[in-house]
Amino acid sequence: VLGSNYVDGFLRASEARRFDFPADHAAHPGFRNEWWYFTGNVETPTGRRFGYQVTFFSSAIRPDADDNCGVGNAWCTNAIWMGHAAISDISSETHMAAEIFSRQEPGLAGARLDPFRVWINDWQLFSTDNEFPWELEVITDEFALSLSLTAEKSPVLQGTNGLSQKTPEAGNASYYYSVTRIETRGQFYLNGQRHEVSGTSWLDREWSTSALGADQTGWDWFSLSFDDGAKMMGFQLRGNDTYTSATWIAPDGTATPLTNGAFTASPLETSDVEGRAIPTTWTVALPEKGVNVTVTAINPNAWMDTSVPYWEGPVLITGSHTGRGYLEMTGYE
Repeated sequence: VLGSNYVDGFLRASEARRFDFPADHAAHPGFRNEWWYFTGNVETPTGRRFGYQVTFFSSAIRPDADDNCGVGNAWCTNAIWMGHAAISDISSETHMAAEIFSRQEPGLAGARLDPFRVWINDWQLFSTDNEFPWELEVITDEFALSLSLTAEKSPVLQGTNGLSQKTPEAGNASYYYSVTRIETRGQFYLNGQRHEVSGTSWLDREWSTSALGADQTGWDWFSLSFDDGAKMMGFQLRGNDTYTSATWIAPDGTATPLTNGAFTASPLETSDVEGRAIPTTWTVALPEKGVNVTVTAINPNAWMDTSVPYWEGPVLITGSHTGRGYLEMTGYE
């Protein structure tokens, strides 16, 4: 989907834009792809640790919602929605994942303001108005979660003023911002038990039409929160030539974008995950900011056995900086 050449009629992320909050928390019609993507590290009062992930993903079928629908056709949908959710139990190294699909019309999925809400059937993210705190609710056959999310930092624009380039070619980019520290409190429901949890989450928001190049086969994405209050996002897109991007976020929230090549990530060790050799220990470096760390998967078994399979899980950071974060890796099927 992200690499398809089906772009005719869609808007593209080709130049910087002015971001507007809270309006940009909602949908951006005219672009082909958009997602709301949460990851978090939380624990119970007794110290039992979990990682979690929830993603709402929208893919437009056509650029014009009214094209070919006919007047008064409530079932003519303009988008297909997909949701992914997972909980990693650190103590047992178990990973539970779920996937959901829905058409957008008639009101089965969507994103709106006044009041803010993103939903796919009964999975939902919402608030009583358009501001934080937000409520996140997911119910699956194996687990459920109900979390209250309060942003402690303002949104960070990734890339160049929010334009995140994925290849040197114009238009192969997304509009991308993150909320990098979100106070998180609520409940996980696992195996018939309720767990009170608290911790922090990270939100990534992106929308685009053609983000990847034809030769790019996967990516490795890191969101790292250091114990000194600094944070960083870095990704590499694997292809004929590896393309990288990173943002350094100082403890006061000041963001510094770093260009292709400034960030490096190299696998150190792999784990056998359901018969796949998955890199679960990495060396990550950002020399301009003095970062040289080892990033280790806390639960190597965090495989997302979804329609498009990938690895996604919490990580531990050691070395020049210490802390916790999240790692997503695609293209290792």
